[in-house]
Amino acid sequence: MVETRFSKFLQKLGFSGAGHQYEPLERGELETSFDEQCELKAIEKDKTVVALSPKEASRCHREDLAKAFYVDLQNGLSEFSVTQRRLVHGWNEFVADNTEPVWKKYLDQFKNPLILLLLASALVSILTKEYEDAISIAMAVLIVVTVAFIQEYRSEKSLEELTKLVPPECNCIREGKLQHLLARDLVPGDLVSLSIGDRIPADIRLTEVTDLLVDESSFTGEAEPCSKTDTPLTGEGDLTTLRNIVFMGTLVQYGKGQGVVIGTGERSQFGEVFKMMQAEETPKTPLQKSMDHLGKQLTLFSFCIIGIIMLTGWLQGKQLLSMFTIGVSLAVAAIPEGLPIVVMVTLVLGVLRMAKKQVIVKKLPIVETLGCCNVICSDKTGTLTANEMTVTQLVTSDGLHAEVSGVGYNGQGTVCLLPSKEVVKEFSNISVGKLVEAGCVANNAIIRKNTVMGQPTEGALIALAMKMDLSDIKESYVRKKEIPFSSEQKWMAVKCSPKNEEQEDIYFMKGAFEEVIHYCTMYNNGGIPLPLTPQQRAFCQQEEKKMGSLGLRVLALASGPELGKLTFLGLIGIIDPPRAGVKEAVQVLSESGVSVKMITGDALETALAIGRNIGLCNGKLRAMSGEEVESMEQNKLADHVGKVSVFFRTSPKHKLKIIKALQESGAIVAMTGDGVNDAVALKSADIGISMGQTGTDVSKEAANMILVDDDFSAIMNAVEEGKGIFHNIKNFVRFQLSTSISALSLITLSTMCNLPNPLNAMQILWINIIMDGPPAQSLGVEPVDKDTLRQPPRNVKDTILSRALLLKILLSASVIISGTLFIFWKEIPEDKASTPRTTTMTFTCFVFFDLFNALTCRSQTKLIFEIGFLRNHMFLYSVLGSILGQLAVIYVPPLQKIFQTENLGVLDLLLLTGLASSVFILSELLKLCEKFYSRAKKAQVHHEDV
Repeated sequence: MVETRFSKFLQKLGFSGAGHQYEPLERGELETSFDEQCELKAIEKDKTVVALSPKEASRCHREDLAKAFYVDLQNGLSEFSVTQRRLVHGWNEFVADNTEPVWKKYLDQFKNPLILLLLASALVSILTKEYEDAISIAMAVLIVVTVAFIQEYRSEKSLEELTKLVPPECNCIREGKLQHLLARDLVPGDLVSLSIGDRIPADIRLTEVTDLLVDESSFTGEAEPCSKTDTPLTGEGDLTTLRNIVFMGTLVQYGKGQGVVIGTGERSQFGEVFKMMQAEETPKTPLQKSMDHLGKQLTLFSFCIIGIIMLTGWLQGKQLLSMFTIGVSLAVAAIPEGLPIVVMVTLVLGVLRMAKKQVIVKKLPIVETLGCCNVICSDKTGTLTANEMTVTQLVTSDGLHAEVSGVGYNGQGTVCLLPSKEVVKEFSNISVGKLVEAGCVANNAIIRKNTVMGQPTEGALIALAMKMDLSDIKESYVRKKEIPFSSEQKWMAVKCSPKNEEQEDIYFMKGAFEEVIHYCTMYNNGGIPLPLTPQQRAFCQQEEKKMGSLGLRVLALASGPELGKLTFLGLIGIIDPPRAGVKEAVQVLSESGVSVKMITGDALETALAIGRNIGLCNGKLRAMSGEEVESMEQNKLADHVGKVSVFFRTSPKHKLKIIKALQESGAIVAMTGDGVNDAVALKSADIGISMGQTGTDVSKEAANMILVDDDFSAIMNAVEEGKGIFHNIKNFVRFQLSTSISALSLITLSTMCNLPNPLNAMQILWINIIMDGPPAQSLGVEPVDKDTLRQPPRNVKDTILSRALLLKILLSASVIISGTLFIFWKEIPEDKASTPRTTTMTFTCFVFFDLFNALTCRSQTKLIFEIGFLRNHMFLYSVLGSILGQLAVIYVPPLQKIFQTENLGVLDLLLLTGLASSVFILSELLKLCEKFYSRAKKAQVHHEDV
C-alpha cells in the first residue's frame, strides 16, 4: 500500500520514467521525504507573508488575520518561520542612509562663494610672494570651515536617533512560550503580549484586550489616552480612529493586551515618518543665502578694481603685467577675510547667550534665522500646553459654579466659588466637597513626584482633591468592588464601605453625563438629596453643553446606595491648559509682526478653546481640518494657509504640507513640537524647535533648536538674539568695507596721480590688523538692542550689502579719503618727496579715522548717547589697545625704525583727532536726520489714518 502510494508520489515529482527501476524506500526514509516537502511548503508560505497596512488589518477578523500571517493565535510562530520571514522583511529597526563619507562633508564646506574667494586671494598672495597674507587667509578659512563642519556634523544625527524610540525589549509568544526578546527580532506575524508601561515595539493588530489604554500623544497629538478594542472595525477613518491597532513607539498607560505584528521597521507607521524625514532636505538659512550673495558682490567688486587699474595703466602706457599684479593685490586687500570669522564669532556668542537662557541651538546660522522668521507654527499638546490634564471648572448639581487655578499633577492652586471668589477647602462647601470626594474615590490613579501613575483624567481629579486638602479622603473607605470603564458603557463605578462608621455600602460613579444621569433619581442640594426633576436634568444638560463648547472634557459624578438609585453630584470640566507665559509670548510675537499658528491632532472644539485662551489672532480664529489640507492643491493651499490660524485633526503628512505651503507663499517658518508626529515638519521648517523635557528623542534630533525648560516664551529671546546678530554683522561689514575702500582708494589715487606712496608696507599691515583685528571683531559682540524685538521680521530678500548700507559705506569712505589726502597734501614737501613726517601724519590720521568710524558703526540707527559708551566692554578695550599701539608706533624708537615714523607734537595729535572725528560727527548727524524723517513719516501716516 505504502509502496504504491509512494511510487505515484515519485511519478508526480518526475523521478520515475520508462526504463528506470526504483527500489521501494524504507518507512523512515519516506517520513523524512514528507518532512522535507512540508518544510518546502512552509518556506514558500513564510516568504509570501506581507506586512498589512493598519487600515486593512483593522477590518480583519481574528481568523482572517491568523490566515493572512500563517500564525497560531495561541502558540505564535515557530523559530523556523521567524528565520524565514526575517530573510524577507529584515530586522525591526531603522538604518539611516549615511553613505556620504565624513571627508566629503568637510570638503562641502568649501563650496561657500566667500570661502572660495578667500582661497583665490590666498593663491594670488602666494604667486605675488606675499606669504604672510597667504598664511593668515588660509588659517582664517580653516578655522571657519572646521567650526562650521563640527556644528553641522553633530546636528545631522536625526535619523540615527529614531532608533532610540524603538524599544530595546518586548514580550513575545513563540512556540507556545512567552519569551523576553529584543524588539529588533520581531517579524510580521509575531504574537506580542503588552502590559502597563510597555513601549509598543511594532505596529500591532490587537486580538485580546483588557482595559487597554495607550498614550498616543507623541504620534497623533491627542492628549487623552486612546481606549483600545480587539473587535474588527467597519467604517473608514484616519489613523487616529483605528482603535484595534497600536503603533510603534507609543506607550501602554493602563491595562493589558495581545496582538499580531502587522508592520515592522520601515513598513510601520513610524517607518513612514522615517522615510519622509530621509526625503527632507534642511533648507538653507537666510544668513547663508545673504553671505553667498555678499561673496558674489565682493567678487564682482574685485574684478571691477582689477579692470579699472589695468585700463588706466594701459592708457598711461605702463606694462600690463605689472598693472595686473597691482590690481590683483589691491583686490585681495579689498576682500574682508575677517568677515567669515566675525560671522562665526558673532553666531557662537549668540549660541552661548541662548544657552544661558535655556535654549540649545544646534546649527549656528539658525540663531540669526529667527530674526527674519515671520510665521511660527506650533504643535498644541506638550508645546503650547503642558500635556497635563487639569480641572479648570466645577458645576455642582445645585447650580454652584467654581473655577480652579494651578496647572499639572500637584496641589498648587485653589478652588474658588464664583462670583464671590471664596476659596473652598475640604467640606467648607458641602456640594463642592461631595463632588470632589466622588472624583477622588472612584479613581485608580496615584500622583508621585508631580507625575501621574494611571490615567491623566483620573490624575486631574486627584490633583483637584489635593488643592482642597481632600487627597486622603480615599483612605476613609474600603473598596469592595469595581466596575471598570469601557468605551461601550462610558462610565466606571466603585462600591465602598466607610471605615469608621456603621453605614451601608455606597457606590461612587463617574463618566459621560448622558450615561451617568440614567442611573440617578436624586440630585444633591447642599447635602440634602432631592428628586431629580426634568427641569433639573435639563439645567444640568445645558451646563454640560456649555462646558463642552469651551473645549473641556466633561465628567459627571454621582453617589448612592445602589446603581439606579444614585444622587447626581455635578460636573467637572478638564482640559490640557496652556503653559505659563504662552499667552504673553503670543501677544509680544504678534505685535512684532510674527504670526503664530496652531497645528494639532486634537478635535476642533479643544483646539479653538486653547487658541482663544492664548490669544491667537486676538480671538478671531479661522480653522482648517487635516482632511481639507489633504484635499486642497499645493498652490491653492499656499494662498489660503496665511489666513488660517488653527489646523486640527492633522497627521505628519498634513503638517509637512502646511509648512511647504507657507514656505511657498514666501514665509520663513519656525515649527515647534515635541512628538514623533512633529519630526518631519521640524526638519523641513526653516527653524525646527523642540521641547527639552517632554520632547521625544526624534523631535529633539530633527530640530535645530531645543527649549530646555519647555518654555515657549524663550522663543522671544531667540527672536531678539537673531535680529541683533544680523545688525552686528551689518555693522562689521560697514566698518570693514568703508576702511578697505578708503585704503585702496588712497593707494590707487596716489599711483594714478604719480604721487609718492602715502603709506609704506608696514603701515598698511598695521591698518589691516585694525581693520580685521580686535576693534572690528568687537563690533560683532555688541549687546542686543532691546528695541529690536519690536521691529518687524527682516525681509529674507534683503541683502547684507543693501543700497542704504552701501551709501553709508561710500559716505564714510569719502570722508576718510578726503581727510587723509588733505593731511598728505598739507605735509608733503614741495619736491613731492615722501618724508617720515609725511607718512607718520598720514598714517596716524588714517588710524584715527578708522577708530572714529568703528565708534559710529556700533549702530546703524541709534546715536552713541542712546546706546552708551560703556555698554560694549570688548570694544572699549580694543579701541584703547589700538590707540596705545599707535602711540607706541610713533614714539617708541625700535618701532619707529620698523614703521619709519617720527615723533609728533601735541598740536599735531589734536589736529588729527579733530579732523578724524568728522567721520563720526557726520554719521551721527545722518542718523539724527533719518530719525526726524521717520518720525515725520509716521506722524503723517497716523494723521491720514485718523
